[in-house]
Amino acid sequence: MKLDRITLRQLKMPLVHFFETSFSRTYSRDIIIVEVHSEGLSGWGEITAGENPFYNEEWTQAAWMIARDYVAPRLVGKSLGDATEVDPLTRHIRGHNMARGGVEAAVWDLQARRNGNPLWKEIGGGAREEIPCGVSIGIQDSVAQLLEKIDLELNAGYQRIKMKIKPGWDIDVIRQVRERFPNIRLMADANSAYTLADVERLKALDEFYLMMLEQPLSHDDIIDHAQLQPKLQTPICLDECIRSAHHAEQAIRLGAGRIINIKLGRVGGFSEAIKLHNVCQAAKIPVWCGGMLEAGIGRAHNIALATLPNFTLPGDVSASKRYWSRDIIVPEVETTPIGTIRRRDEPGFGYALDHDFINHVTTRTESVS
Repeated sequence: MKLDRITLRQLKMPLVHFFETSFSRTYSRDIIIVEVHSEGLSGWGEITAGENPFYNEEWTQAAWMIARDYVAPRLVGKSLGDATEVDPLTRHIRGHNMARGGVEAAVWDLQARRNGNPLWKEIGGGAREEIPCGVSIGIQDSVAQLLEKIDLELNAGYQRIKMKIKPGWDIDVIRQVRERFPNIRLMADANSAYTLADVERLKALDEFYLMMLEQPLSHDDIIDHAQLQPKLQTPICLDECIRSAHHAEQAIRLGAGRIINIKLGRVGGFSEAIKLHNVCQAAKIPVWCGGMLEAGIGRAHNIALATLPNFTLPGDVSASKRYWSRDIIVPEVETTPIGTIRRRDEPGFGYALDHDFINHVTTRTESVS
């Protein structure tokens, strides 16, 4: 594949409902999509950075500059034998995995289209025809609102509920959720809102038999999690602090958690995500696919990723309509009545692009050729 040109588009897309974590509330997304051009074909990716550097150090404006000024120039004009060659060409860019990963994912999509394969087959997936789905529910304005949203998602068939927590919105709130829904698969995501000084508070969560407690401590910490996990019955799931397969190896060696969430952007794309998946599979550590409020391209890539065999837990890949009044792909991502999403067999990520709508929500475009 000779990469002739890389085009970046920034989209402005309002969410159908605000999404709040321990660090911010989001009402709309500024999303960067990537198109890589090669000999008349295009592949598409999505840069999953948020609007602010709160989840990690990346954010939309910086990701645009990194993709345009550093990633694209290292790829345009190159003849690649395989999409796995993208990672070595950009790895010396320190950090900025989401900018790197969005472009890398587009090259994987291009390769799949050139080969006439669905993306899941191109990456070595296909362990399941339908992926199990959960939902991530942000912090709400009231417990009553939270309970109403959980009930809505359970009626839609979702197999697991993840609720965001933070100090002051944790023990009492989870207790009310458990009283209302005693038998559901429930997990809590702290997004690094606690420290080791909160051990007793975190131990109190054990009474709620949660599937897992996601990233309770600092976004860049593994060692403190290794101190915390033996004190809890609840499995810790690591998210923000696992940016590579090597980080996973370190965390597993230290006993820092029993589950790992894999996000394409966080680890820099498919090549590293597959390595991370394989490390966890060999260590018998289950993984699941996390979400970053993606539009349809990123959501479709997550579906392909989640067909790898060790994605045994329901992920955050859910229907388009939970987030968008209109998505940028056709058809939009839909779930079955039993809370699964069927993989698609069309070449590439499997969905058509709604170019008219993409143009409507595009706020800027730049190409590197």
